[in-house]
Amino acid sequence: MTELIENHPLAELKVGDSASLTRNFTMDDVQTFALMSGDVNPSQVDATFAASDPFHAVVAHGMWIAALISNVLGTQLPGPGTVYLGQSLQFLKPVVLGDTVRVTVTVTAIDTPSGHSPRATLHCSVVNQRNDTVVQGDAQVLVPTEKISRPRVHLPRLELRDPGVKLRALVAQAQAAASGRAPLAMAVVHAVDAVSLGGAVDAAQAGLIAPVFVGPEAKIRAAAVAAGIDLGTYPIVATEHSHAAATKAVAMARAGEVQALMKGSLHSDELMHAVVDAGNGLRTARRISHVFVIDAVGQPRLQLLTDAAVNVTPDLEAKRDIVQNAIDLAHALGIARPKVAILSAVETVNPKIPSTIDAAALCKMAERGQIQGGLLDGPLAFDNAVSRRAAQTKGIVSEVAGDADILVAPDLEAGNMLAKQLEYLAEAKVAGIVLGTRVPVVLTSRADLPDARLASCALAVLLAVAAEQAVSPSQNPLTSA
Repeated sequence: MTELIENHPLAELKVGDSASLTRNFTMDDVQTFALMSGDVNPSQVDATFAASDPFHAVVAHGMWIAALISNVLGTQLPGPGTVYLGQSLQFLKPVVLGDTVRVTVTVTAIDTPSGHSPRATLHCSVVNQRNDTVVQGDAQVLVPTEKISRPRVHLPRLELRDPGVKLRALVAQAQAAASGRAPLAMAVVHAVDAVSLGGAVDAAQAGLIAPVFVGPEAKIRAAAVAAGIDLGTYPIVATEHSHAAATKAVAMARAGEVQALMKGSLHSDELMHAVVDAGNGLRTARRISHVFVIDAVGQPRLQLLTDAAVNVTPDLEAKRDIVQNAIDLAHALGIARPKVAILSAVETVNPKIPSTIDAAALCKMAERGQIQGGLLDGPLAFDNAVSRRAAQTKGIVSEVAGDADILVAPDLEAGNMLAKQLEYLAEAKVAGIVLGTRVPVVLTSRADLPDARLASCALAVLLAVAAEQAVSPSQNPLTSA
């Protein structure tokens, strides 16, 4: 049935008529009003600041309450056709997050002067759930003279989207974890463009890292000048070219001169060739793997995706290490028992799809203690891994399905495409880190913006802090062979 919106024209309006609406004041209201108005008064949008003010909560903007009054006047009493002339309101008490307010307007006077449009005065009262009057006053309006009855306009659903908010929280988490410690010494390899230089300097200014730029010094300094970036006293270790920069940075890590590496403006293969070198690289007893940390809009928390950058077609033994590396990273992020979804195209074991066999074997390996610290399930299709509804529809009973912290791709192609689809089609923000090496390696894309590099540095810091706090070397993803 179509919902109608009707007015009370002059012929129907009388003194004493009343109309009301009830609304709950939520954080969505706070953010929506701030976005529309541009008003970011901290007492009205910043919970941290608001906690120090007399009301100890985020306070509703006065115009949010006035808008509710306008809503009643324009849609109920007198309703469509009403023209707002003015209002005088007194704000007696604050409306804080979680409050439920009831807005009531009551006709107190109707004026029909000769030769002029009819007018009405309505008393406005706003009362909270404790029956306290928070706002009161009067509104003056022009009263419609014709009856209006129309279908209520369907409004689109409002979604507040803040891409990257969880990665920003990750950076704050790393800053807190590193408080009181020296910044992580990080070799930034061949940073000869504005993005890689800016990401490293941003991370240094955030107190996360102490960058050491490794590469052709003239190119590094020229790129900094062109981008307006002040390198200040950051050390530069000069090398002839990018290949030499990768080799030198790895040697510095082996010698303990730096505790992490970051890729600059060179191809991933070039850096990883030096990292995986059997004689002079950074290999450990673990298989080297990569993890994307994904901040997907609409998801309640960060999710880890592995491996989408290093292992092309990993076998079962490699997948065991890939899973364990990701679990160790999840522990460093504060996830005590991460839920691990082993992805495939289907959620049943099918001998014709090898990844389903690997998934089943990995789950059995976890049962036998060959993979520790996480809860595994698989094979799971992607929809079953991230959507409870999809899992329930298919009758999957699992603690992991629909609630996965870690997504394990069957191979690099599937993982890389999934990561890029989330980033470019679903507004996800991503950070990334290489694990299973002697030191963390920040392996960002050359297309990544400084924010992604900052979050990736935060991952390296959290891993380093976790390594320092590890009780047993076997639990430490940075333990060398």
